[in-house]
Amino acid sequence: MPDLDPDDRLVLAPLAARGVTVEAAIWDDPAVDWSGYDLVVLRSPWDYALRRDEFVAWAQKVPCLVNPADVVAWNTDKRYLAELSAAGVPTVPTAWVEPGQSWVPPADSGEYVIKPAVSAGSQDTGRYDLADPEHRELAAAHVRRLTAAGRVAMVQPYLNAVDTSGETALLFLAGPDGLAFSHAIRKGPMLTGPDLGVAELYKKEQIDPRTAGPDQLAVAQQTLAAVPGGPDRLLYARVDLIPGPDGAPVLVELELTEPSLFIGYADAAPDRLAAAITTHLARQP
Repeated sequence: MPDLDPDDRLVLAPLAARGVTVEAAIWDDPAVDWSGYDLVVLRSPWDYALRRDEFVAWAQKVPCLVNPADVVAWNTDKRYLAELSAAGVPTVPTAWVEPGQSWVPPADSGEYVIKPAVSAGSQDTGRYDLADPEHRELAAAHVRRLTAAGRVAMVQPYLNAVDTSGETALLFLAGPDGLAFSHAIRKGPMLTGPDLGVAELYKKEQIDPRTAGPDQLAVAQQTLAAVPGGPDRLLYARVDLIPGPDGAPVLVELELTEPSLFIGYADAAPDRLAAAITTHLARQP
């Protein structure tokens, strides 16, 4: 989005009030001199998923990038979930199917979600009811399609609580003492069936403000504490949670690269993001 997402544009006035000049630049534009900026903030490069190697290589060459390039490399491949799970973070159980591997749908008749390990905006993502023979074949075909393209497929049980409770996204922004909780939103259920493609950059979402509970905040803090290099060098973080079968929150995704921050859904959130950016500007040599 070369002119920024409408939600991101809400931070422009608070930054201007702080004397910060902002320019929107496209990540793969060869004419941009990234060294000419005091800070480069990743926001909406949502076309990177099919060009991840190029995107990661670009990030490594950009001075003063937030979030940092090593975080981008780690976070743009969802196999980070396996690392967080190994560190004790409650996560959605995930099976990984590498290119060249075969996958047979499990014998049980539950619902499953299939998506690529590198993706954005719910692209190439589908929901399959394995009690339905047609869905079983479509699920197997979805995995074959991903792996044949050289992509890693993720297979996860569908968490039914998303149909009633929705998904909770907890947003954290940098402050004087490190990353701090800012606000939370609720995302309604989006996956209604097999992958039929997404016509735009991302699947449309139903967003509403939400108050995060103590259990959600605790899981979010546990997740951030397990980020390689620690959370205090991050400008922003989004922790996406859904209640598991026992009702306790489990991590679905940790968004550290280019998440929507939903600053239009919480009072003073645009100002908090502007303050976070000036905090990082002050850290630059």
